[in-house]
Amino acid sequence: SAFAAMSPPARAWFRRAFDAPTTAQLGAWEAIRAGVSTLVIAPTGSGKTLAAFFAALDRMTAAPERTSGGTSVLYISPLKALAVVVERNLRAPLAGIRQEARRLGLAPPEVTVGIRTGDTPADERRRQKRHPPDILITTPESLYLLLTSAARDTLSEVSTVIIDEIHAVAGSKRGTHLAVSLERLDELLPAPAQRIGLSATVRPVST
Repeated sequence: SAFAAMSPPARAWFRRAFDAPTTAQLGAWEAIRAGVSTLVIAPTGSGKTLAAFFAALDRMTAAPERTSGGTSVLYISPLKALAVVVERNLRAPLAGIRQEARRLGLAPPEVTVGIRTGDTPADERRRQKRHPPDILITTPESLYLLLTSAARDTLSEVSTVIIDEIHAVAGSKRGTHLAVSLERLDELLPAPAQRIGLSATVRPVST
């Protein structure tokens, strides 16, 4: 399975933190590992967001010596408040995977996380431009501003885009605006980023 193929530190932390992966997580990991763009539709509490991030954290754990100078994972939240919650929730798996790596005698991955919203202070934006975080949490509007600024080069190494609460923007002008931004992002990349959409309320699924 995709979970069995994950790095030992990632698997060890997950087993300590949870009884077992949920059905949504197992399905998401299989699709993400296959490299296809994925829409994860599952009820609230099924671990959708962790599923998307965990696959990315596993890749980073497997290559702790990476020397990337840009952001690898872009997480887009429709709400600034949700972005802060996600950043907080990432602390436990990041710290836990580092601890498990040390326990296994492996080099602990140093994965950095940053938030870019309308509330981000100017000095933090400048710091992110000099030292892009591995994972950047942002909003559709802030992504647009980032792509139209000199800091867009920090996104030239993005491999994964996670769009949370995708139902909140799909089918609206905001969603159309985000779709254009994602196309602009892909133009910066050597290959289109893998897109992972998350939602609890898409009905019907065929849409």
